[in-house]
Amino acid sequence: MTDATHHTLLGRLPTLAAAALAAMMALATPAMAQVNRIAAVVNGDVITLNEVESRRRLLALSAGMTGDTAGRANDQILRLLINERLRTQEVARRRIPITDQDIANAVNEIESRNGLQPGGLRENLRRGNIDPRVLYDQIRAQIGWNRLLRGLLGDQANISQAAVDEYLAAYQARTGQPEYLVSEIFLPISAPGQEAEVQRFTADIITRLRAGAPFPMVATQFSQAQSAMLGGDLGWTQAERLDPEVAAIIRQMPEGAISNPIRVPGGYVIAMLRQKRIAGRDMATMLTVRQAVYPFEGQVNPVAPTAQQMRQVESAQRLSETGRSCESLDAAAGQGARMNDPGPVRLDTVNPPELRELLANLPIGRPSQPIIAPDGAMVIVVCARETRNLAEVTADQARDRLVRERVELISRQVLRDLQRRAQIDIRAAPAPAAQQTPPRRG
Repeated sequence: MTDATHHTLLGRLPTLAAAALAAMMALATPAMAQVNRIAAVVNGDVITLNEVESRRRLLALSAGMTGDTAGRANDQILRLLINERLRTQEVARRRIPITDQDIANAVNEIESRNGLQPGGLRENLRRGNIDPRVLYDQIRAQIGWNRLLRGLLGDQANISQAAVDEYLAAYQARTGQPEYLVSEIFLPISAPGQEAEVQRFTADIITRLRAGAPFPMVATQFSQAQSAMLGGDLGWTQAERLDPEVAAIIRQMPEGAISNPIRVPGGYVIAMLRQKRIAGRDMATMLTVRQAVYPFEGQVNPVAPTAQQMRQVESAQRLSETGRSCESLDAAAGQGARMNDPGPVRLDTVNPPELRELLANLPIGRPSQPIIAPDGAMVIVVCARETRNLAEVTADQARDRLVRERVELISRQVLRDLQRRAQIDIRAAPAPAAQQTPPRRG
């Protein structure tokens, strides 16, 4: 993931996933009657309506989809599960191992990246009436498919020095021309009859994104591109390296905009233009930041804080007075603090301006005064601060970009082949959540 991926600190303060999940908890509905009817059979493997409903709740929780949009998502969710099942079948056929430790490592990374305590993600899912296995199965499918594709690349995964040099020369030749920081969601069309359905669903997703649903979460859950594992992030790219249909739209979009549905070969793309810059020139001050959050029990009332909230503020104040390095924050984790590493932060994109000024002037290794938020008291430490040209492309970055492009190409090709060869029997169209009924008795 590029440094520029972390384009706002507030997007990670106090935590992206934790805040979004907490905000969506009110949307979670009581457990619905178990529906074990068969939704589809994929090469002999059954997908039940239960699985469709479980994934719908996970998507609704993370993407903020409610009401009619959530109901209309069901057909597309079934298609998503069918494609996922095709992938997992191929991974199993090729005997590609995915261990429980692989899943645990991925979950730990999600929790660490978003400031959740160990086990916090599982607990949030349970509070949302979602079996954690729903997420674990999705992670397992993503890891296995990525390993399968890397294996299929074979020697193509070894980018030659000549290819790297050619990429760097082409980039240098574009100095002074525009390039774009883009995120994508790719929704495939598996058969001609799905065109209208996928187009409507794409439009629904765009409505939710424009209403504030976090793009990385929606991309992770819905996108069928390999970039889904990075929240849809494509990094900085030239328009010429995108699908021509996407490039034509990106060139016209203002920063922060989300496109209308873009028809590309194989499906629809939703593109978000996060930033523009001139190739070869992008000087910025980058920060490495650590945060310690002392969570409150309940929302704080500034006029009448509770005893627990006062203790948390006092703990944050002690850390502020005694801490002398980023390492000193690690000890706070054993004293009730939740640690958060937001990754590289670009100073000039931090909002609000008061926070930007604080980070610009905070001495390296010295904790800030406690910052009181509704859900906790936070202490920030700036571990490093440096100014550099972010538009410079290294040989490693060029090599990574070329591998990603090859992986994406082979991913679409292999999935199309699996779809053509598959025996898929759709037994029952999933009804919107509000219309689902328990099976008859007797």
